[in-house]
Amino acid sequence: MIGDWQWDETLFAGTAAHYRKGRLPYAPGLVAALVEDLRLDGSGRLLDVGCGPGTLALDLAGHFAEVVGVDPDAGMITEAERGAAELGLGDKCRWIRTRAEQLPTDLGAFDVATFGQSFHWMNRPLVAATVRTLLRPGGALVHLSDLKSERRPTEGLPHPPVPHAAIAELVRRHLGPVRRAGQGFLPHGTPGNEAAVLAAAGFADPRRLVVPGGQALTRTTEQTVAEVFSVSSSAPHLFGPRLPDFEADLRRLLHDASPNGLFSQRQPSTEVFIWRR
Repeated sequence: MIGDWQWDETLFAGTAAHYRKGRLPYAPGLVAALVEDLRLDGSGRLLDVGCGPGTLALDLAGHFAEVVGVDPDAGMITEAERGAAELGLGDKCRWIRTRAEQLPTDLGAFDVATFGQSFHWMNRPLVAATVRTLLRPGGALVHLSDLKSERRPTEGLPHPPVPHAAIAELVRRHLGPVRRAGQGFLPHGTPGNEAAVLAAAGFADPRRLVVPGGQALTRTTEQTVAEVFSVSSSAPHLFGPRLPDFEADLRRLLHDASPNGLFSQRQPSTEVFIWRR
């Protein structure tokens, strides 16, 4: 529970296909940095907690013998299965629909557990303690997120920048001023300071890596619309019968910002914390 907010299964309902199409990738070099730091050699087992459509798990799958991804959203699991099949990784990947708080106890031991921008949605003390029991001695818990503190300049880009501020205002106009999340609201956002939670759970010796971004990405109108619908605070179901009106307004806004349908956006850097059991 986050304040008065409680998780419910509609948090990411209907976002999975949009997620694969619209979310920005992790910074180039992330996989190479993890392979080097974690000394991945193609053996071992990976547990990806809150795996979504398998974005991170599938990027790393070639460096493990077995991958297990867990997520509570049925659409995300379907997309992860589809992605694994497309990459010929179906035999080494297993996808389980469950909440992190209800991780099965018979999954076996893992060498690495990853949380790719997912830990903040969970009962963090409970999940951290559970994952610690699933890691082998010396195993690593890896927490990843976009580097929030960096400035991403728009000067010198070949296309107009994605109008994030205007999009956020449009979402507020349709859904109200307080951030939505599932059936509830998050007036103060999601919690931070995961370091204190992980230390209390018995993890130690955190190592911080920053994989640099900054590359200019070209984004289409369709990708930008998908990115909006991939976010919990503007998931399609939240708009109810007003969804066509919102999408029409969004597309009109994007057309006014870039009539040719092309935008530029800076690749975020990826911040990684590696904690040892």
